[in-house]
Amino acid sequence: MSMFCFQCEQTAGGKACTVAGACGKKESTANLQDGLTGKLIALSRAVKDKGRSAKTDELVLDALFTAITNVSFDDAQISALAARIDTAVADLGGYGSYPEMDLNELWQAGDEDTRSLKSLLLFGMRGMAAYAHHAAALGKTDNSVNEFFYKGLRALGAEHTVPELLDLNMEFGKVNLACMELLDAANTGAYGTPEPTKVTTNVAPGPFIVVSGHDLLDLKQLLLQTEGQGVDVYTHGEMLPCHAYPDLKKHKHLKGNFGTAWQNQQKEFDGVPGAFLFTTNCIMPPKASYSDRVFTTSVVGFPGLVHIDGKDGKKDFTAVIEKAKELGGYAEERKMTGINGGDVLTTGFGHGTVLSVAGKVVDAVKAGAISHFFLVGGCDGAKPGRNYYTDFVKQTPKDSIILTLACGKYRFNDLDLGEIGGLPRIMDMGQCNDSYSAIKVALALADAFNCGVNELPLSLVLSWYEQKAVCVLLTLLSLGIKDIFLGPTLPAFVSPNVLKVLVDNWNVTPISTPEADLKKILG
Repeated sequence: MSMFCFQCEQTAGGKACTVAGACGKKESTANLQDGLTGKLIALSRAVKDKGRSAKTDELVLDALFTAITNVSFDDAQISALAARIDTAVADLGGYGSYPEMDLNELWQAGDEDTRSLKSLLLFGMRGMAAYAHHAAALGKTDNSVNEFFYKGLRALGAEHTVPELLDLNMEFGKVNLACMELLDAANTGAYGTPEPTKVTTNVAPGPFIVVSGHDLLDLKQLLLQTEGQGVDVYTHGEMLPCHAYPDLKKHKHLKGNFGTAWQNQQKEFDGVPGAFLFTTNCIMPPKASYSDRVFTTSVVGFPGLVHIDGKDGKKDFTAVIEKAKELGGYAEERKMTGINGGDVLTTGFGHGTVLSVAGKVVDAVKAGAISHFFLVGGCDGAKPGRNYYTDFVKQTPKDSIILTLACGKYRFNDLDLGEIGGLPRIMDMGQCNDSYSAIKVALALADAFNCGVNELPLSLVLSWYEQKAVCVLLTLLSLGIKDIFLGPTLPAFVSPNVLKVLVDNWNVTPISTPEADLKKILG
């Protein structure tokens, strides 16, 4: 086979992409990304003997992040990163002493359970690298997180039993919790505690820039550089929660949210008279009608697009701003809606907000005003079947609360389901990394009711697409959280035996229909 990739939910035939990626990734790109991982395994071996450094830590984060789905399609950019790893390995003794691994050894492993568990670990580490990367941009690092990357990479190239690999995945889940906590502290420390905020989906007249991805620092720098320039800024996809941070929302030209989730960008960006900045994934191959106005930064890359590099954490977004001015924006207000027709989205229900009214929530449960909590969140995607999450939320009892996060919320976040005791029934907790908020709230409620998390009237109904969803799932499992409903399909990299372990130990359940799953949950 020319390539092998089964790391995302849309993988070909539910088995693997072997000719070209369903995401648009070419064979050459897939193989270069596998090469990055193989080189990182060599680096991890060298670091065990020679010690890690800030330089090697940065390389690990950059390379693992680059290999996530819909991050980089640029072979030249990936090759340049590979050359940086080559130099680092040479400085530590060279590949002769610390051989790199051919990832085909993993993809073609004879034991499918070993392949499954090593893949689970690798994809989880790629997801955690994204979170660690964002935290590092804000000056926050954690030795336990950085150390685990090397440990996990070495494990990919070593012999391990299935029980050992299961234990390693559970260890990883706990480390990822620390990483999400680190990023939460970095974001709130820099920009304040998120607060409930209503966000319009309409676009005002005049020049504008749409910011996609996940990086709050890039957005902040752009907001500062566009101040007084007559250029408005809109969020897209997972950047929506940025409107809730006090230090970001104070910029009055942060106007609203453009469009829905990542998979709709080719339709929603088509011919739009505005500039687009991708700070992280999820970029899709841009159409000719708007490719001249798309800019990338950080590890994001696509051939032919203008890439903006930083120096000492500072970036100059002049090119993006000038393009927005040149395009001019809309002559009059542009009406846009979510997939259900709503034009107002509410975000900002992180753990700081929810726990501040925890007493009110507990009283509402005890009084019978709230019967159940549903965490319905995760990744969105293009594959048919994701309307399940819209229908599920619509059918939840009127006295239940829906917590949500990540871009999967675009399936229903424009719905108005009313309130319970002054609390909205849909509470957007933030980006995918803000699963930390959901965990923190769940643990606090369990403490308030003097019970275990699994005894709470709380059900998790999750959607997945890429590798950050993998690391979040492993964190939930490592905490002993059971009865998770997972969809829209099960990961191709989970072997039947590994799936049996997940079912037997944590009762992980594939979604079926909203009606059947709600009946199973509520009885």
